[in-house]
Amino acid sequence: MRIDSLHPITSARLSVIDVDAPLRGAALSLSKPATGLVVVCYGNGQAAGVLSKSDIIRHLANSGPTEAPVATLMSRSIVSCGPDDDVHSVWQTMAARGLQNVPVLGADQKPIGVLDIRDAMKALFDQEELQEQLLANYIGGIGYQ
Repeated sequence: MRIDSLHPITSARLSVIDVDAPLRGAALSLSKPATGLVVVCYGNGQAAGVLSKSDIIRHLANSGPTEAPVATLMSRSIVSCGPDDDVHSVWQTMAARGLQNVPVLGADQKPIGVLDIRDAMKALFDQEELQEQLLANYIGGIGYQ
């Protein structure tokens, strides 16, 4: 199963902010339900980094200024995936690195979605359930339907 099969879900989770935007703007974006990651972009739309709720909390816990631009807090080394990547492989990377969300980047490095690990797990479970049902039908003499 490829990441692009989850496009309706990943595109709905996409939240983008300009590299020069203030931290407050990122906090507002992250306060929306189901938004766990903001993709920070240059003016041309290419991804420059990512900012999570944890990044903001750590910054504020250390008495960091709320007027700081997101560029000072964002993670510049982006762990991302592409629409042609395998969901299982991406899930394994996310689990191994302890990531809850990864941006989905197009070939031009522009964000097209954000994959949440729960969505990846649900898709993988649904795929396994379908395989199990097909196998049960085959064994039961019903055949593939």
